[in-house]
Amino acid sequence: MSILDQIIATKRQEVAACKARTTTAQLEKQGFFARACHSLSMSLVQPASTGVIAEFKRKSPSKGIINDRLGVDVVTKGYVEAGAACLSVLTDESYFGGTYADFDLARRTNPNSPILRKDFMIDEYQIIEAKSMGADVVLLIAAALSPAEIKTLGTLARSLGMETLLEVHDQEELDRSLGEYISVVGVNNRNLKNFSEQNVEASKVLASKIPSQFVKVSESCISGPEIITELKTYGYRGFLIGESFMKTENPGKALSDFIN
Repeated sequence: MSILDQIIATKRQEVAACKARTTTAQLEKQGFFARACHSLSMSLVQPASTGVIAEFKRKSPSKGIINDRLGVDVVTKGYVEAGAACLSVLTDESYFGGTYADFDLARRTNPNSPILRKDFMIDEYQIIEAKSMGADVVLLIAAALSPAEIKTLGTLARSLGMETLLEVHDQEELDRSLGEYISVVGVNNRNLKNFSEQNVEASKVLASKIPSQFVKVSESCISGPEIITELKTYGYRGFLIGESFMKTENPGKALSDFIN
């Protein structure tokens, strides 16, 4: 099994446990379910936008512990003050050390910022759950989902007022996954099947293949501002970065210095 296969197998067990504890009807009556969502795509295309989607991430399967010392409230507040266009908060605990409580605290700390729920979405239950958590955007990973599943989950997210960030790694994933229910297309420069590759070549290769109606985001392996400058020439408006900032003692300041 690949790392991604292992994560998805674990996720199916976790979702089943969540369903046993809390029904969708209960989710629809609690938390932030009734709040209006902020738009990631609009935030990214604003002329003054930095385009940075700044991520709070404690650990990863490939890197191990990145930073488990800082609170999500402090980090995300620092990101917003530095000029992040959007926040990304992981809610996968088994492999990335994220929790639902992290997302809740990030939402309450940053009420006016769009926030992406970064997780491995495989079930409609998780979309409703994301809405109740206060998510503005959900992530759909093409490598983990069939075209029919992407359509079902993306359509539900849109019906609830959320946007969908479709993550692809190659043209095959892109060609089979696009639809009117997708708002933003993200190219992950790291192959999730083996967590290899440490450059942005995937983003460059796929740039011209992504139809113009979709806002383009480059994800992972963005280590310096000169890479963003280059990716902008390929039409990218968003740049998801976490590791570079999280491995410092002050991620907010690291983002501020990066932007400056």
